[in-house]
Amino acid sequence: MSEILPPQAAGVSDARDKREFNKLQKRLRRQVGNAIIDYGMIRDGDKVMVCLSGGKDSYTMLEILRSLQRSAPVDFSLVAVNLDQKQPGFPEHVLPEYLDAAGVDYHILERDTYSVVKEKTPEGKTTCALCSRLRRGSLYGFAEEIGATKVALGHHREDILETLFLNMFFGGSLKAMPPKLLADDGKNIVIRPLAYCREADIAEFARRMAFPIIPCNLCGSQPNLQRQVVKEMLAEWEAKYPGRLETMFKAVTNVAPSQLADRELFDFVGLEDKQARMQANRIEAFDLARQA
Repeated sequence: MSEILPPQAAGVSDARDKREFNKLQKRLRRQVGNAIIDYGMIRDGDKVMVCLSGGKDSYTMLEILRSLQRSAPVDFSLVAVNLDQKQPGFPEHVLPEYLDAAGVDYHILERDTYSVVKEKTPEGKTTCALCSRLRRGSLYGFAEEIGATKVALGHHREDILETLFLNMFFGGSLKAMPPKLLADDGKNIVIRPLAYCREADIAEFARRMAFPIIPCNLCGSQPNLQRQVVKEMLAEWEAKYPGRLETMFKAVTNVAPSQLADRELFDFVGLEDKQARMQANRIEAFDLARQA
């Protein structure tokens, strides 16, 4: 498997640091590879549109996918797409310079969603929901234009768990972010290759690789975001009880519908009929055993 080499500026100088970095990148590649296999994310001939925001998660996703691409048993292509939302002060040169230097095929999609969000969001309300909808709509539409068969988003394990608790606490629903999703319009398949990856590992990888991080100045500075509150809660749990997040994520992949209360997901009304069928089968099996 080919190795990702961090720049010298990342401070990987002695043998011990190099070993630690190698362990980190191998862990991320293994987790991404497992997620891709477990959920059938990428097939032979796929054109994967990697949504690149300029944050640590999307940079890491792109680099790990590029690494896997070189040794994967299936042939797939990658194209990076950045949505320039016309936020004031956005450094438009950063991503093109990085992608040109890395030799990555890319597009910069310009959409002034910033003005729409600022105009439509009431004073004191958070911008995340509307911003996300506009961003997804723009990216999904562009994926069709360029013939992308998969749209890759950089959500990691903690993002999935935070969404689970956000929906439980504030939305009254038990749902998170699936590693693989067919969009509501039926036109795009969304994949989350970092679904098994810890945010701390991604942050360390991004630091070691010295990615040119672009902060979001639209929503990142908003106080009292519900997601930030949930993030802090999960971090506190993990600090007090190491391994709890791993256990909670396992629960997301190990659902027992009959032990919940969703009438659409499980036929509670029909349990008596099921009971009768099971009892009848037991009687028939018992009679056959006696005859034998």
